[in-house]
Amino acid sequence: MASIRQPKESTPVLVFLLLLSFTDLCVASRKLSSLYQPPPTILTYHRGALLEGNIPISVLWYGKFSPSQRSIITDFLLTFAIITPTVSKWWRTVDYYVQKAGKRKTHVLLTNQVLDEGYSMGRLLRRSDVSELARRLGVMAGGVALVLTAADVAVEGFCSAACGMHGSVAAGSARSVYIWVGDSLSQCPGQCAWPFHEPAYGQQGQPLGAPNGDVGLDGMVINLATLLAGSVTNPYGGGFFQGDRDAPVEVAAGCPGVYGKGAYPGYAGKLRVDVKTKASYNVEGEKGRKYLVPALLDPISNSCLPMV
Repeated sequence: MASIRQPKESTPVLVFLLLLSFTDLCVASRKLSSLYQPPPTILTYHRGALLEGNIPISVLWYGKFSPSQRSIITDFLLTFAIITPTVSKWWRTVDYYVQKAGKRKTHVLLTNQVLDEGYSMGRLLRRSDVSELARRLGVMAGGVALVLTAADVAVEGFCSAACGMHGSVAAGSARSVYIWVGDSLSQCPGQCAWPFHEPAYGQQGQPLGAPNGDVGLDGMVINLATLLAGSVTNPYGGGFFQGDRDAPVEVAAGCPGVYGKGAYPGYAGKLRVDVKTKASYNVEGEKGRKYLVPALLDPISNSCLPMV
């Protein structure tokens, strides 16, 4: 009988929206963040297992994704194996946590992909269905099963509670980690694809241009990056986090809505802008791709560390 560990939810955009609503009560200013300086977030290592060394990624595309949409995600994952692109520089913070715990430096590897365009479990999924899809996908030891759901697939808690989640499934003596992220374009882009869409709540502003021209998929990259960092540094609930074990603040979730320097609720921070497309980004990847990834909690300064 397979057992399922309580999944960790990715709510970076949802948390940001709560903060954004608060700013409506204040005077809009780029100095807004100076009104209150919260105490530093310090992630404690709870002596549990982390993902380390080679981390094979198996991907299940659940529902219909176009080839161009799939390439946005696959190129992002392939970038981790290349030293030059700045995605690798962003990942160094994750590796710092892993090696700080005495574990081996990570190597994220895209190993295989499976298409489920026939919606084998329907278009309305419970969370238990997501973990079952991950279990069916299978993954090599120490790897991650990545379940990606299309825009027309509704998942329990999607939009209302989370933009994705990570957890683990145990069958016998083996344990595997899984991540789920959904395409929010037709359901809640204002909650799960900000800053590429107007926020669902709070002060409205001009959305940023999506670097790959797809609001839903570029939003998925943000949430995937958040969850991948959390999966590696806290895969089974005993890694690096702050707060409650069942609702932990992890390495990327601790910096909601922060993508560049000077960020505050409603403002993603100072970002790079593509001269041709006018799209905003903060890292570059495989084949000249550009992406937006969240700031990570710096284990030295205990503050958010954006890429630009």
